[in-house]
Amino acid sequence: MHKKEDVYASIIFFDAVLPLMKVIANDVPDLKKKFKGMNAIIQITAKDPDYKGGKRSTCFVIKNGEWTVRLHTMHTNPDVEIGFNSIEAMNGFFKGKMNLQTLPRKLKGVSSMNVLLPFVSVLLKMSSLLSATTPPKDEASKELMVKCFFYLLSTGISKLNKAGYPSIHDWALKSPDRIYGWAVDGCPSVSAHMRVKEGKTKAGRGDYKNALTFFTLRFNSLDSALGILLDTDDMMEAVKAGRLIMDGAPEFGAQIGGFMLEVGALAK
Repeated sequence: MHKKEDVYASIIFFDAVLPLMKVIANDVPDLKKKFKGMNAIIQITAKDPDYKGGKRSTCFVIKNGEWTVRLHTMHTNPDVEIGFNSIEAMNGFFKGKMNLQTLPRKLKGVSSMNVLLPFVSVLLKMSSLLSATTPPKDEASKELMVKCFFYLLSTGISKLNKAGYPSIHDWALKSPDRIYGWAVDGCPSVSAHMRVKEGKTKAGRGDYKNALTFFTLRFNSLDSALGILLDTDDMMEAVKAGRLIMDGAPEFGAQIGGFMLEVGALAK
């Protein structure tokens, strides 16, 4: 029987973190070139006797270099599979706690190095972005880092609600139909949103188009966003200085900020 925290952490990794690999593979030119013309099926799995089918999985289907992410999909004959003996081992591996217990026990595709090596390159790039403690120096990397964090946090909050995570699910149950957003001034491609209504949530990338946003955490620059995301800036000080603008009542900013911290804690 798993601890609830381990189950919640595995949901964050399978449903919110690993899908970022598609974003990174598309947005980093040197990585995108590695997948040009490629056709492959790649998946990351973890054994879980409490889960239907006995394994959890995130699968990537690459057709002519274009990625599709398929959550909770298990292929019987992928080109590459990185498999862990348990969700606890996988959680530890992606949190950087690498030892004999957390290393993958299954590595299929060693003979398909033309698929495995580019995939590992994306995996390492994702790890470096999400584990960074200081901002990158170039603007393209800053933009990618903020985008990935926005996607991770919005999706992570939504997925935890669906999994019954107490504080988030209780909040969602009491919420009317509202849209929450994350944005950076001058960077329209760097934004995310989440819709919540009577216990149901759905995260999305970009701005929500069908209704006005109820509350947005809006930053005046990528550097300001990274100050909060990397926990090197104080949220209240950032608000006072105009680095962070709460488009809506401040109490909602504190609420969403608290959920962001909970997602971050599960992924660290």
